[in-house]
Amino acid sequence: MKAYKFFGIVIALTLLMTLSRAVSSSASTYQDPEPFPPSPHRVSTPARAKSSQAQQPIIIDHTCTDLSQIPEYWIEQAKAQLRLSYGHTSHGSQPVSGMNVLMNDPSHGGLYDFNTNGAIVPDTLSLADRTPSGDLGNPDRTTWAARTRDYLDGSGSDRNVVVWSWCGQADTSEENIDLYLSLMNQLEVDYPDVTFVYMTGHLNGTGIDGNLNVRNNQIRDYCIANNKILFDFADIESYDPDGNYYLDQGANDGCYYDGGNWANEWCAAHPGDPLCESCSCAHSEPLNCNLKARAFWWMLARIAGWETQAPDQPDLTPSYKSAAPQNTDYGERVTYTVVIRNDTGPLTSTVLFSDTINDRLSYVPGSLTATSGVVNDTAEPILHWSGVLSPTPAVTITYATTVTYITSGTATLILPQVITNTAAIAVPGYQPITRTETIWVHCQSTYMPLVMRSSP
Repeated sequence: MKAYKFFGIVIALTLLMTLSRAVSSSASTYQDPEPFPPSPHRVSTPARAKSSQAQQPIIIDHTCTDLSQIPEYWIEQAKAQLRLSYGHTSHGSQPVSGMNVLMNDPSHGGLYDFNTNGAIVPDTLSLADRTPSGDLGNPDRTTWAARTRDYLDGSGSDRNVVVWSWCGQADTSEENIDLYLSLMNQLEVDYPDVTFVYMTGHLNGTGIDGNLNVRNNQIRDYCIANNKILFDFADIESYDPDGNYYLDQGANDGCYYDGGNWANEWCAAHPGDPLCESCSCAHSEPLNCNLKARAFWWMLARIAGWETQAPDQPDLTPSYKSAAPQNTDYGERVTYTVVIRNDTGPLTSTVLFSDTINDRLSYVPGSLTATSGVVNDTAEPILHWSGVLSPTPAVTITYATTVTYITSGTATLILPQVITNTAAIAVPGYQPITRTETIWVHCQSTYMPLVMRSSP
């Protein structure tokens, strides 16, 4: 019987060594990704040094247009502290057109006074308008950055805020947006005493699934992940003042959508509202320019030091992510569920969600759903959702994947592996959080006798 015991031990050790070599070979070839894999929008972007622009992202969107929320003190501080240059062509003039309406309204008592020649005078915002000349993408993809450097090194050496706007060139390739982000970041590194404002491109009617929205999301993702300041031009013209959403209805920069013109419709329903005050609004309606002017002042107040961007402090720590099943096999379907919950109650600030699917999984097209808000899978393998946690303080997001086979040449390898997948959840102005879930593939437990027992 001792010979049987010895033989059993030899077999067991041989099996264990074989399995160990197989798992080791798999691990050396197929390494787990980092705990929070970068967005594929930024795969081709080289690593950038962190600049000193902000300790958290500042995202100026359609929720930032109510001037009554901004203490007058911070408007005055913006006028006293900030000296802007603003490079733009026609579309970029929209915020300035609306700012003229505010300045010329005697009921504000000069609170929103500004100039466009960059002069530094008391009680007036110093704005060097259309300086430097051109815009992002005009006349090419890099001249704007060179002009910025020349300006800051010369006549614009007194500027401490630089803003650049797109005209129509944001509807471009991923590589061109990466170039824009890289040039902006390098300017921040080289001019640490200057605040640089990023911007999305104006709507062009291509909707949620259009390339423009994918590129705008690329800019948004980068700004949130890297604590940048973003004036979300496109988001502001995607909503009317009541919060009705029009991007999914083909909205364009003129406020036209599949059912009409949301700006004209809103103003017809709100006659005499100051938001509808007439102005020369390039390519659009006065309501659009007036909303952007208010958002612009909101942004300036934040840059000047106003900390209270949203009246309700979010607590998203109860949010979680799960997968079913967690133990699975190759070719099987795995469904992920993400619950975003705000522990302090309903939240009217926009919440942004992105989830990058691990490259060992394949997204099931059309499976991304949510109980509220707007889902977007056009940039797959990165999935997006945006919305508010109101009137209920939670939303459930689901999507499905299948586990892809591992191949080596013509062979298919059936090896155990562990796959992690991470989601990012952010409220503009607050620290983002991540939620990670792990699944085990082909890791079934096996029980076998290691030693033959002798008969009594």
